Amino acid sequence: MHPPKIATFDVPAQVNIDTKGNARPVDEYRETHFGLYMSRAMVDRPTAHWMQTWLLPGLGLAVTDWWWKPGHARDQDFYLDVCEIHREDERWIMTDHYLDIVVQHRRGAQVIDVDEFTAAVAQGLLAPDAAELALHRTYRAVDGLASHGYDLAGWLGGLGIELTWKHQG
Repeated sequence: MHPPKIATFDVPAQVNIDTKGNARPVDEYRETHFGLYMSRAMVDRPTAHWMQTWLLPGLGLAVTDWWWKPGHARDQDFYLDVCEIHREDERWIMTDHYLDIVVQHRRGAQVIDVDEFTAAVAQGLLAPDAAELALHRTYRAVDGLASHGYDLAGWLGGLGIELTWKHQG
């Protein structure tokens, strides 16, 4: 089991330091009162060619829209990482808390990687208080999605959060 993965979003440098420590050039950063948007090409990933992510520190979520390469599309519209997000000056730091939510617009949401989460807690890689917070964040997200017919924009809009995205093509 690996320790929590950490990614850095360095706005002034226009780079995203991924969880493997690679500095990736960012096409666009955009800060709002509720979070940070990032859009960039995927490098050395055989299944996807682009990603755009919203960091939402108030919810402890990173919402990603993946652009898949032909033949690699997945039955998902958004991928939510349950995480801790904080700022260090102009840099945003995201620490992954293992749990993820796959959202299928107006069809459903599945919590995944529960096995990684429980193993990390059992091995002391995720402190009990961080694990409890991750569970609360996961429950809140799934409840919010379910109560809005699995419409991510509908749920977040009710919280005063409007995500805007770059369109493919």
